[in-house]
Order: sequence, then structure tokens, then C-alpha cells
Amino acid sequence: MNVLDAFKLDGKVAAVTGANRGIGRALALALAEAGADLALLVRSTDEAEPLLVEIRALGRKAEAINGDVTVRESIVQAATAIEQSMGAVDILVNNAGACVHRPALEVTEEEWHRVVDVNLNGVWNCCQVFGARMAEQGGGNIVNIGSISSMIVNRPQWQPAYNASKAAVHQLTKSLAAEWAPQNIRVNALAPGYIKTAMAPVDDPRFKPRWIDDAPMQRAATPDELGPTIVYLASDASAFMTGSVLVIDGGYTLF
Repeated sequence: MNVLDAFKLDGKVAAVTGANRGIGRALALALAEAGADLALLVRSTDEAEPLLVEIRALGRKAEAINGDVTVRESIVQAATAIEQSMGAVDILVNNAGACVHRPALEVTEEEWHRVVDVNLNGVWNCCQVFGARMAEQGGGNIVNIGSISSMIVNRPQWQPAYNASKAAVHQLTKSLAAEWAPQNIRVNALAPGYIKTAMAPVDDPRFKPRWIDDAPMQRAATPDELGPTIVYLASDASAFMTGSVLVIDGGYTLF
């Protein structure tokens, strides 16, 4: 097989959570460009329409499925709907996320639970629901979107719930990879650094000196720069990789 053929996703069905905007949108589009059909798990299917148009223009099938990652039954229903309309899911990308910038002593109980529910419980719900179906079908591939915030403490803003939840995602990734390898299910994580999205205002003068100027490459990434990496993790190009956390941060964590 030609080395580039290992990156192809023709005939695969990929499900991406939080795909309406930012990183999730870019990852979904990259998977489609590599040949996969896409199921977009989102809370607003109407908002997904422009992305569906782009994916279908590539000749891929694409559906927007309503799903709340914090509610397990919602994900069960979404998984069933995807199977009925598109077939079994081969690739799951857990991208949906939430963040609150607030000092620890000011974080409310509701804010803490909201961030952990989306970032950790949401990943768990999707991994367990889709993982069970992957085990029944003989295998699958899961990529969890973590963060360098699992490895560092971001500054100047404080975000204890986000940092803790992403660290947990990385450890959950390793735990599931070890347990599910005999079922032919690979589980890896992608840990981005600062990516220019609505969630990360990298040009804000309050944040730029620490987020950008302190980094070796002295810039943020654009969401589409993560595309080739998600294709690598989702494809046979990474066939012998499981339980890994792949950092892509412009060198930020070197310091």
C-alpha cells in the first residue's frame, strides 16, 4: 500500500461532537476531505446546515444529529439515529467543550459542574455509548480532544475546572485504550495549544503577552491546521498508536 493510502478514510463513518464551529467544524471538514462520511452531533441542527453543504459538496454523506453530550440517553438516541441513516460509526471525535475563566474561589457550583459535565462526563458518555457499539462491530477509533491545559496552568486567566477536566480526559483516554485494545478499539487524544477560535481570543491584549508572545513560534494556530493531525489519528496511518496524547501547540509547553 502506498504510504498516502494509509491516510484515506473512504467508506468510513465519522461522528464529531460540537462540530458547529471552531475546532470541531475544522476537524469534521478535514475528515470529509480524507473520504469519510460525517455525522455531526450538535445541539443546533439548523446551525450545522452550512457545514453540511460543504461536506456534501465534497461528495460525502453528511447528517446533523441532535445530541447533548451531558445526557447519556441523548447520545444513545443519536447513535441509533446515525446507524439507521448512515451505518455503523467507525470514528468518534469527542470535541464538544466548555470553559469558564474565573479564579477558583469565585467559581460557582453551577459553573464547575457545567464545565466538568461537558468536558469530562460528555466524553465518557460518548466513549461508553459508541465504544460498546464498536466492540460489537469488531473495532473502531476514538479521538478525544484534550488540551495543553491538562499539562500546564494557563495564565493570566484562571480556569481550574477546565484544566482539571482536560487532565481527566487524557487519563480516561489512556484507561480506555488499555482496556479496549483487545476489542480492536484505538483511543488517542489530541492536545491543542492556543487555537484562534471564539473560545480563545488570542489577539486580546489581556492574553496575547502570555498566550502568544511567550510561545516559541509566537503565534496561535488556526483550526484548519489541526486537520491533518486528526486525519492521521483517525486513519490507518496511526494503526499502531493507542493511549497516546499528541500535543500540537507551537512549542508552548517547552517552557
